[in-house]
Amino acid sequence: MTAAFARISLVAFSLVGLTLAGCSEQKQAQQAPPAAPVTVALPTTRSITDTDEYVGRFTAVDLVQVYARVSGYLQSINFTDGQLVKQGDLLFTIDKRPFQVALDQAQANLAKAQADLDFAQSDLQRAQTLIDDKTSNAISKQAYDQRLQSERSARASVSAAQAAVHAAQLDVEFTDLRSPVTGRIGDRKVSVGNLVTGGSGGTNTNTLLATIVSMDPIYFEFTYDEASFLRYQRMAKAMGVADKPVPVRLALIDEKGFPHEGTLNFVDNQIDNTTGTIRGRAQFANPDGLFTPGMFGRIEVPSSAPHEALLVPDVAIGTEQTRKFVYVMAPGDQPQVPQMKYVTLGRVYDGQRVITSGLGKDDLVVVNGLVRIRPGAKVVGKPEQPAPAAAAPAAKPAN
Repeated sequence: MTAAFARISLVAFSLVGLTLAGCSEQKQAQQAPPAAPVTVALPTTRSITDTDEYVGRFTAVDLVQVYARVSGYLQSINFTDGQLVKQGDLLFTIDKRPFQVALDQAQANLAKAQADLDFAQSDLQRAQTLIDDKTSNAISKQAYDQRLQSERSARASVSAAQAAVHAAQLDVEFTDLRSPVTGRIGDRKVSVGNLVTGGSGGTNTNTLLATIVSMDPIYFEFTYDEASFLRYQRMAKAMGVADKPVPVRLALIDEKGFPHEGTLNFVDNQIDNTTGTIRGRAQFANPDGLFTPGMFGRIEVPSSAPHEALLVPDVAIGTEQTRKFVYVMAPGDQPQVPQMKYVTLGRVYDGQRVITSGLGKDDLVVVNGLVRIRPGAKVVGKPEQPAPAAAAPAAKPAN
């Protein structure tokens, strides 16, 4: 009896267990989570221009080395190292006293030559009067010719004296060295009191005093390969802009995007045989002096004509090993399994990624909630809401 009772109890407990298990499974089925919501939107369609990026350096439009033009002792320096100078500003002064003495002497020689010329002209005028009087033989033809020659010699002496005065005046002017351009001057190369050398010997013998570089505008030089050069040439001819400046954009090494706008205004006339590249040059405004000659930068050059492109947010793009993909959904708010589409990416344009292939303009792309998508699981696509408009400012009470 005891064994029979045990068998009955075991069967009863088994039935109770099966009943509880069935209730648990039913409860779990009833509590299955709803389909996760995701945000979907159509790709943005806009006209863009493909670009290439290069690295280059800034160079000054004008670079002037200031050399002494006359020899003498440096008397004063009229600038601070590294300051901005304007065209015509006084930079250096050389002791001008010896040159002023030479000028005074040249002017005295000119006065003497002018006096000799005045006397020779009066003497020639008297001789002319006498020789014109046919009734008188007071002067011979030879004497007249001698006075004419004296007048011509005196006139030449005046011209030589005037040239000497001009040369002496130039030497006096050259003792004041002024800035030939507007820009930033470097440090002084010679201190006050030193003897500087000038003259016609040029840079080999003349003393270098300072260097000035212009700052606004400024050039940016870079190089690109022969294949790119041919592509740009054909594109410019097809668009009819072969002889026009090309708009470009630039970024410094610590900047994102390309915030600075300029124009490509020069391409060299030959390709470098050693590197197979050609030099291009763009010009940028630099009113606040942010750009400095020798500074590195990145330049963005148009490489295609404007064309329509599809763009999606970068957060909508997933990665599967080496391939990129987006999830797309059918219209409607019914739960559905997102479909994966492999795409080819272009560059980032104003914060969005260009899709060059693999996506249609009518595809609803999952742009938010990719982390909620599981293989085979259904989600609900919600249209992306436009950004709320900025609130209008409150009206001020009337006084």
